[in-house]
Formats: sequence, structure tokens, C-alpha cells
Amino acid sequence: MKYDISKPTAPKMPNLGKGTECIKILLSQVSGNMQEPMVPMFFPILGAHISGTEFQYPDFSWKEPTGMMTNLVAHSGDNKGQFKDLANAICRDFREHDKAEEDKLLEWQKRKQTEPDNKKKTARPDVFFRFPPTNTTNAAFIQNALALEAHGGLTQYFNLPEVEMADRLCGGHKQVSVLLRNVYDRDRAGALRATADGVTGNPVIRACFTISSNPDSTRKFYKYELTNGTFGRMVFSYKPRGNRSGKIPRLGKYPDEFYEKLDEYLSRLDLTKGRYIIRPLNKLTDRLAQDMASLADLADDDLLFEISHRSLVSAWKAGCILWVLNNQTWSKAMGELVEWLVYHDIWSKMQLFADMLGKDAFTMSETQHRGPKNMLDSLPDTFNEAQLEALRTSLDKSKEGTSGQLRQWLFRKFITYSELTGLYTKTEEYLRNA
Repeated sequence: MKYDISKPTAPKMPNLGKGTECIKILLSQVSGNMQEPMVPMFFPILGAHISGTEFQYPDFSWKEPTGMMTNLVAHSGDNKGQFKDLANAICRDFREHDKAEEDKLLEWQKRKQTEPDNKKKTARPDVFFRFPPTNTTNAAFIQNALALEAHGGLTQYFNLPEVEMADRLCGGHKQVSVLLRNVYDRDRAGALRATADGVTGNPVIRACFTISSNPDSTRKFYKYELTNGTFGRMVFSYKPRGNRSGKIPRLGKYPDEFYEKLDEYLSRLDLTKGRYIIRPLNKLTDRLAQDMASLADLADDDLLFEISHRSLVSAWKAGCILWVLNNQTWSKAMGELVEWLVYHDIWSKMQLFADMLGKDAFTMSETQHRGPKNMLDSLPDTFNEAQLEALRTSLDKSKEGTSGQLRQWLFRKFITYSELTGLYTKTEEYLRNA
């Protein structure tokens, strides 16, 4: 595996080379201390700009770059608020469109007020919004989804500066997990109302989300969503507390040259239509799936393996967007960034929630969090079964799982076994890649 996600320091992002120029342009407006945590936040916005396009995942299913959701988590004062300006910059086209739609609604509302009661009311204009305000109700969300589907299956994008804002959008906290799962899966989540004034419809839900929050509110918000699939579908980008440097971070100035370059890339997203298979990306995803299985075996962690499934899908979607941005061409640097996105998401989840996974209450402080531990690295190059058993016991894992773990390590050729000595030895290939 390329990254060690058991450490409290984040996996280092690879150099942004050929094919990632759009990401570099966006980062040019981000303060230095927040550049790496911001990168995963770009893809839901960019994905919302693609419609009428599907990509084939390695399992042969066809997926759209919609349903992308990323939660930026950082402490107060770490400048996560600068993302709002960046989101507005990327969504200038959405804002312009939505302003014209708002004007239509205002004109309609004024006309309604002047019409006599006995006259047939003017019908509500056919409007839809690409970048709705955060104060959007669940009924309005469904109504907008209906309009977006009728206009070609467009995606609505939401940027929530606080994670609690999702409650109103979803119709209450108990409904959050339902809506977010439907969004991620591009499922139908309609509404049936008994009155003429209500919203009735069952559209395909196409939406992308970015959320900002601090560690405490994040842990409280997702406390009951860790085992129902919502947690795995959300990409997390965590920035640990930084040093007290005393330097005020410099934010972007958004010059005209920035918008000129950005608009060129956004037009590529808007113009892409049809069905595509990105074979280099799918080959990379297949390899990463094997890496995730190996990582889970080294840590003997089923939950880690389960979480990795959707981390792979989310990073794969980001790879599809990179491919479109790069004029439908793949590059090595794009693959390196996709790989980093997988590990960064899992690392962020473990840093924020490791102590809560599989437990009913969160009682540990942030300093007690830990990531998955590679148990083979904690053993000498040659060891016996009793040593692994003792290590498992120290990590609160069962003694009974020792033999099964050894079989997995032998199957994956991490170790060899000598019947003569009864000892296990790490293979040269494992040591070379460790």
C-alpha cells in the first residue's frame, strides 16, 4: 500500500502533474494551510456541472457523476470558511441562471396578488434551480428535483456551511440518512401529498453536497449514522489542528485570469454527453480494491473493508471528472490523485470516528482516536503464532482469529511458513513494498 493511514498525520497529496491543471487553478485561490483538505471538496461541485453522461464502473454498472458528497472537517479558525467563496466562483453560471429563475417567480407572485379571487390564477412558472439556498425545505428540494429531471436530468448542488443545516433540507434529522443515501445512489425519493397545495412526485434524485463542520459537531451529527451506510457514502476531508504559527493565511483574490481559465474547464463539463468507459481508471480501481482487501487483512478489520467500497466509488467518480477536464485523456498524475483520494477519505474517517465505530456512545476525546493498525508491521520479520496471538490480545482482538489471519497473510503472500521450525517469515515482496 502506498499510504500509511494508521498515523495521525494525513497522507501526503501527490504532486499535481499533467491532467490536474484545473485542480491547480482552483488551489491558486486557497490559503496554503488548507490546500490539501480542500481538494476533495472540488469534485461534488464539478460533478454537478455534468449531465446526460454516464461512465461504466468496473462492475459493469453505469453511473453518473452526481450524488457526490464531501464533508470538510476542521477546527474553528482554520479558514474552512474560505470554501464558500470558491464554491460561489465555480458556480457563477449556476448563480446567473438561478437569478433569472428567481425573477420569474417574483413576477408571478406579484401578479397573483393583483388578480381578483374569482379569476383563474396564473400558473406557477416552470423554473428550476442549480444552486439552491441553504434554507431549502424538503418539499422544495423534491419540487426542484422534479423540474431538474424534466429539463434533462440536471443536478442541484448544495453547499452547507454547517452540518446541522442538512436537517431542514431532509425534513428533520431522522430523515437525513434516508435522503443522503438516495442522493448517493441516484435513487427515487419522492413525495405524495393529500392536498392540491402539496408537492407530489417521484423524481430521480440528482444532487451533490459539500458540507463544512468542526470535529465536535461532525461526531454528534453522524453518531447514529455510522452503520446504516450514510457514513460510508459521505467523503470526509479532515484537517487536524495546526501549529500556532501566528501567520494570517492569505486568501484568493479571484482575478479575471482565474475565471477565464476556470470557464474553459467548466465548458468541457457542460458539453460532455453520452456513455464512456475509462479503461485506465477502471484498471486502477480494480487494483485499489485489492489493496483495500490487503489493508483490511493486515489490520484484520472487516469494517475498514466495508468502508473502502464506497471510498473507491467516490474516488472513481472524481477520476471520471478529471478525465473530462483533461479533454477525455488519462494521465499518471490523475491516477495518483485518485489513489490519494481513497486513502485520504478512509484516513479522515478513522481519525474522526475510529473510537465510535461499533459502539453506542462516543466517550473518547479526539486525542484518543486511532487509525487501522498493520499488525504484520508490529511483528519481527520472523515470528511464531503465539506472538501474533499476544499482539491481537493487546489490540482487543480475539485469540480465535489468529489462525484465520495467518491463513489470509499466507494467501496474499505477505508471509511464508516453515514446517521445520514452525515460524512465519515476511516475504521479500512484502518487505520491499512495506
